[in-house]
Amino acid sequence: MTHGVDTLRFFDGLADEMNGHPERFTPLGEADMSFVVAMHRPGDEFRVYVRFEGVTCTGTREVREGGRAPSDFTLEGTKEAWQAMFDDIVAHGRATGPYTINSLALMGDAVRCTGGDPMGLDKFSRFNQTLQEFFDGAARRPVAAASGG
Repeated sequence: MTHGVDTLRFFDGLADEMNGHPERFTPLGEADMSFVVAMHRPGDEFRVYVRFEGVTCTGTREVREGGRAPSDFTLEGTKEAWQAMFDDIVAHGRATGPYTINSLALMGDAVRCTGGDPMGLDKFSRFNQTLQEFFDGAARRPVAAASGG
């Protein structure tokens, strides 16, 4: 069964992929960070909180409208922008060129990295490869493509 990228089940699957393959994350070093992914959809938005400790994902939870999730940074963009990134990951086994989270956030038009604390924002850059490897886990998970809803 495939899961849409704007579901908690999808992010739980990415967490399972990370936790099931520490060999992919150990060479990158330990990452201690929390972040929120926000996907803007027509009429609402999906927000998920993700926590990394060491080389594991220790938590994912949906953040309901009006809810708060203290985090180091927020990655926000349209669902279409996120879907395009995950479609690229599935097609190539990893994000390529303009579809890496680093490229998307640096350009700032499709996905933006925001936060109120400079030290928290720094974690996006410091642990960027761990973050990308986490998202690249979508290549090994059942993901609903843009045309598949």
